[in-house]
Amino acid sequence: MVTYASETGNREKSWAAKSNRMVHWLSRHWLLTFNLLFGLIIGLPWLAPIFMKLGWDSFGRALYSLYSLECHQLPERSYFLFGSKMTYSLNEVQAAWQPTNNPLILRQFLGNQEMGWKVAWCERTTWWYGSIWLGALIFRYIRGRLSAPRISALIIAAMPMALDGGTHLISDLFGIGSGFRDNNAWLATLTHHTFTSSFYVGDTFGSFNSWMRIMSGVILGIAIVWFAFPRVESYMNDMARRIEYKFQKAGLSL
Repeated sequence: MVTYASETGNREKSWAAKSNRMVHWLSRHWLLTFNLLFGLIIGLPWLAPIFMKLGWDSFGRALYSLYSLECHQLPERSYFLFGSKMTYSLNEVQAAWQPTNNPLILRQFLGNQEMGWKVAWCERTTWWYGSIWLGALIFRYIRGRLSAPRISALIIAAMPMALDGGTHLISDLFGIGSGFRDNNAWLATLTHHTFTSSFYVGDTFGSFNSWMRIMSGVILGIAIVWFAFPRVESYMNDMARRIEYKFQKAGLSL
């Protein structure tokens, strides 16, 4: 009985030591782990059009289905690969797919051989998540020298996306292609029609709507890294030091 209890205790101590070593490794390499895992997450949407181009439709459609759970994937607000253009207007999508402004039907359009295949993320999500990953890569070189801002700074950084996304949501209630964010007549009036009509109307690359998605996504993505990563770094360093002290006190090596 004593031997069994002793063996059980030793196994528990061994498991605890292994668990602590794993946590210690993660606390010292959390940024690398994040960059690898998040890089995979943001890379898979770009594999969807590649799979479609290669004729691996089942794999491509599986990725579209997976990422449709958290993105609307409207084709007129997404990037395309392997086609004549990187973005297409609503009219071009309707001509190639169906003459509808129903978002549930529009989002089903994945592309074709002539237009190419859409990325499984919309423009805003692409830039938002992409800037988080890019910010995480840059953080590696400035870690320890970057102070985390207050949450008020994060809230301010989120306002452009909230404003842009919120007005788009309201505009789409009047019908995609028919709302005030589709023609941006209000902006044309405010700017005295300084820019070309292609800047005000629609969602293609270079338009006001496109630039707002890019800028709001990048601003929020960088702000998230700036706000969260110094805090995570401090927490992970503290955890690593506590484990190191525990092992040192027990006379064990990591």
